[in-house]
Amino acid sequence: METYGIEKLGIIGAKAVYRNLTPAQLTEAALRRGEGHLSNTGALVITTGKYTGRSPDDKFIVDTEGVHDDIAWGKVNKPISRERFNAIKGKVAAYLQGREIFIFDGFAGADPKYTQKFRIINEQASQNLFIHQLLIRPTAQQLENYGEPDFTIMVAPGFRCDPEIDGTHSEAAILIDYEAHMLVICGTGYAGEIKKSVFSTMNYVLTKMDVLPMHASANMDPETKETAIFFGLSGTGKTTLSADPGRMLIGDDEHGWSPDGVFNIEGGCYAKCINLKEENEPEIYHAIRFGSLVENVVMDPETRELDFDDGSLTENTRVGYPIDYISNAQIPGIGGIPKVVIFLTADAFGVLPPISRLSKEAAMYHFVTGFTSKLAGTERGVTEPQPTFSTLFGEPFMPMDAQVYAKMLGEKLEKYGTKVYLVNTGWAGGSAADGAKRMKLAYTRAMVTAALNGELEKSEFKHHDVFNVDYPTTCPNVPDEMLDARGMWADKAAYDAQANKLAKMFEENFAKKYPNMAPEIINAGPKAK
Repeated sequence: METYGIEKLGIIGAKAVYRNLTPAQLTEAALRRGEGHLSNTGALVITTGKYTGRSPDDKFIVDTEGVHDDIAWGKVNKPISRERFNAIKGKVAAYLQGREIFIFDGFAGADPKYTQKFRIINEQASQNLFIHQLLIRPTAQQLENYGEPDFTIMVAPGFRCDPEIDGTHSEAAILIDYEAHMLVICGTGYAGEIKKSVFSTMNYVLTKMDVLPMHASANMDPETKETAIFFGLSGTGKTTLSADPGRMLIGDDEHGWSPDGVFNIEGGCYAKCINLKEENEPEIYHAIRFGSLVENVVMDPETRELDFDDGSLTENTRVGYPIDYISNAQIPGIGGIPKVVIFLTADAFGVLPPISRLSKEAAMYHFVTGFTSKLAGTERGVTEPQPTFSTLFGEPFMPMDAQVYAKMLGEKLEKYGTKVYLVNTGWAGGSAADGAKRMKLAYTRAMVTAALNGELEKSEFKHHDVFNVDYPTTCPNVPDEMLDARGMWADKAAYDAQANKLAKMFEENFAKKYPNMAPEIINAGPKAK
């Protein structure tokens, strides 16, 4: 039995070792093992147990001499010793002994100049199916000549840590050893931890290669090949807005911006399913078919129909599928230098303009600030929208100091003259707490389209004194009144109070986190009155 080097990790006497099985074989294995059920569309449906979202408090980076000065240590990037990492790794390896092992050897980074080889070792066939579909799948020849991986990830949801002995936060752990090129994920069945661990690894590696890693989606015009980037945290609309049937989808979540252009880090998509409707998001809806992995969506046991409106297990229902399930996918996932960058935010206060134009300095400010609202279910313990600041629109996945990434972005915007817009996909006419509704997707799509095709620049712009941005007064296919955040509020005094409250939060956050940022960047941010 070929074991593909797992003995080196301490995994001895595996019951069976399967490498790069097909989606059909992995689905069959998952069903045989009782890991899930087939829906009426053919997708494999599983529940992930206690962990239905990422568990940021359980993530640690091994603190070694080789990486210590590179890492922005703190609440997000917490250190763990090499000794404790090795002890947990040894326990997980021992746990996997005598079990079926599912291996996926794949790639991260669509541009061959920057590709990294990842070996994922799974206890569960369903999780191996997930990462098979989410990473870039090798051809038969590439697999034959694969050799040794650049990074190895060992995943065992059934193994639970003992915090007192292992030095972890809970029974779950997500551990990254950049220097040893080894990762361990245990105690959680949420597949997104695997995907984001690859991303966290690439966010360290790519900066060393003069590539800006981005928590962003990207698409391009099929005729002009003009490329656009969409930054935003989970739930702000990255996947939805980038999956535009009129444009080619490069990728929905993770990209690198190199001197040659933009490339997808992944080979698949991981879309939210809550309240999914065919008429609103047909590309995602029709991607839920055989070969997809659906997490925590309630299914009728008799009809096997999925109820996308049922959030009883979690609001963070998900589906993972290969990018070629999207009919307009750009394969390989490579585009040109971005013409437009869009920052997406879901403002629970309901006071930011639906779309505004940013100067280079304001773009730097908002990139570093990363304001949005955490949406229910995306992380454990989040049950309603909460305003939050996530550096670089992806703070949990960025191991280095924010200024490293911000400097790279500023240099690229300056060099290429890329335009930047801030788009609020959140609440309008009131706050989430007051029961206001989110901006209609059709209007947001129209604003984004106008930004991408240049129509928005034909509008007159007004300056918002509190948020220090310029917003358009007209936009094709959007009522004028929907562009004025203050005008949508019946109680203007209440709007002013909320706007100043949020602006003050911006100022306090920036002063606390980035006291040494250049004055021109600080001055480009909101100004509470």
